[in-house]
Amino acid sequence: MATLILSVIGSDRPGLTQALARAVLSAGGNWLESHLSQLGGLYVGSVLVELDADRTDALREAVSAVDAEGLEVRIAPTIESASAEGEVVRFSLVGGDRPGIVHQVTGVLSGLDANIEAFNTRLSVEPHSGGPLFHMDARLRLPPSLKAEAVQAALEAISGEIMVDISLTPAD
Repeated sequence: MATLILSVIGSDRPGLTQALARAVLSAGGNWLESHLSQLGGLYVGSVLVELDADRTDALREAVSAVDAEGLEVRIAPTIESASAEGEVVRFSLVGGDRPGIVHQVTGVLSGLDANIEAFNTRLSVEPHSGGPLFHMDARLRLPPSLKAEAVQAALEAISGEIMVDISLTPAD
């Protein structure tokens, strides 16, 4: 069996997910996981697919029909990775939107060798002022030698500077 990742981007319209699912099924593939959304008016995301290794060309051919419908699809093989070690935590942040928040937070996390396994951001409207609020949610895997308390302290050290509230909790 082969596992492949389909990366997709195209103009959003009804039926794109179904067209992609049709291509996977027609090649004998099994849709395992996906992250698909509308972002900036485009349909973007990724899909993890499993199929017989000798059916990869059939998937490429089926996906080319989806490309013709206006959805750009790239196919990449997955890679084997060593089993992950270390504590997994959920990180959340909320504060007034401004440039540089993602850069500063990811700089702290990178400096601690924390691995970002999932990362989501969004904007909302602050209820009282109507100003934009920035939200960040991440799943972090900490190196075995790093404790969540050290990550919390490092992030709190910059929270006042970037004017955000943060929380770090054990992952489910």
